[in-house]
Amino acid sequence: MEDSIFIYSIGFIAQIFFSARTILQWIKSEKAREIVSPASYWILSVAGSYLFFIYGWLRDDFAILLGQFISYYIYLWNLKLKGIWQKFILPLKLILVLTPVVASVLVIEENTDFINRFIFNEDIPFALLLFGSAGQIIFTFRFVYQWIYSVRRKESVLPLGFWIISLAGSSVIIAYGIFRSDPVLILGQSFGFVAYTRNLIIGIRAKRLKRSTDHPATIPQSKSKSIR
Repeated sequence: MEDSIFIYSIGFIAQIFFSARTILQWIKSEKAREIVSPASYWILSVAGSYLFFIYGWLRDDFAILLGQFISYYIYLWNLKLKGIWQKFILPLKLILVLTPVVASVLVIEENTDFINRFIFNEDIPFALLLFGSAGQIIFTFRFVYQWIYSVRRKESVLPLGFWIISLAGSSVIIAYGIFRSDPVLILGQSFGFVAYTRNLIIGIRAKRLKRSTDHPATIPQSKSKSIR
């Protein structure tokens, strides 16, 4: 029982970081009336991802591990683009960069135990594991999309497509969390679903406003002559 409380505590703390990044980004976007990508979003992402990776490991949940491993280094890349990574001290940089690598080496060395523990876990039916992994892949792909988009723009941006993919992946993860009776996934993703929807609305409105500003309506020729 105590182990379960400890494990869930790590998961909830990770979700607090994820929720905090979403809240701050949401508030800043509401004020700017357009989608923004603040440095705080990526700092909190790294903190949350680091803890959530630990949570997935303790829960023997391959779907969670897969999602965090893919997005983690994209968070660090965005921090570098924001000029934050350069301000970290060397020991912290080494810890952040090497932890997933060390974990991967340990997994390779104990590959049989890893397969039995995470892939053929009796507590998670294989079909459900595939479903959850698919949700995590979709959800994580939003950061791959964000990375590609930002590389082309040469700045850290959270485009409209990012929020569309977020909604798709979040829906699957919420369903997976319900099947797994995982309150961490359910609560974290339910809140995120609302924020993703709102960011999508803000982004669409900002895009329409920009379009109307760039291409203002012209007065028809006949009307302009009558005015004269």
